[in-house]
Amino acid sequence: MEWIVQLPILFFSIMVHEVAHGLTALRHGDDTAKRAGRLTFNPLPHIDIMGTVLLPVFCMLSHLPMVGWAKPVPVNPTRLRGRRWGTFRVALAGPVSNLALGLTAAILFRAVASLPPVFPLFQYNLRNALLFAVSVNIFLAFFNLLPVHPLDGGKVMSGLLPLRYRLSYDRHAPYGFMIVVLLVSFGLVNTLVMAPSRLTLELFARLGLIW
Repeated sequence: MEWIVQLPILFFSIMVHEVAHGLTALRHGDDTAKRAGRLTFNPLPHIDIMGTVLLPVFCMLSHLPMVGWAKPVPVNPTRLRGRRWGTFRVALAGPVSNLALGLTAAILFRAVASLPPVFPLFQYNLRNALLFAVSVNIFLAFFNLLPVHPLDGGKVMSGLLPLRYRLSYDRHAPYGFMIVVLLVSFGLVNTLVMAPSRLTLELFARLGLIW
């Protein structure tokens, strides 16, 4: 029954991820997300049937790492100041927000674990929820940095490549969703994402934030 706690944490994390994209776009001159009502923590505008519902349930039933995404916020690259690097920064904002959430959850875990056991069962469940929040946000950050469209890593990589290579690289975009599904289905995500995730969690542990 852990999924009753885990699914809301996952959805909140991917919702923050999308709001971070929209706020960064707004900061760089594009108010499309704001005008579309997407700079909100009301969950309804962010629900994506595949990424928010079906994929997390599939992961849960298949005992795979819990992943997912919210409905992407609309961004108009032509309205961004410095179009290329504006798009790069907007894309990077999502994974960075997850890393920030993971660090915040780790600090809260350390704070709760330091409290005297006044309500031991509640504190135990809260620590478990915070530990999941740490791990899922670290995983989401590195998962979204996979260099495949439509993930943020695809846009980050596209922003880093010179034009002559970028055009060839972006040709995989129409097939990107299927590539992501195949990566998850065949467990390749474990190889590509879990290694940097474990290193980050080990760093938090060495800092005494989690254990």
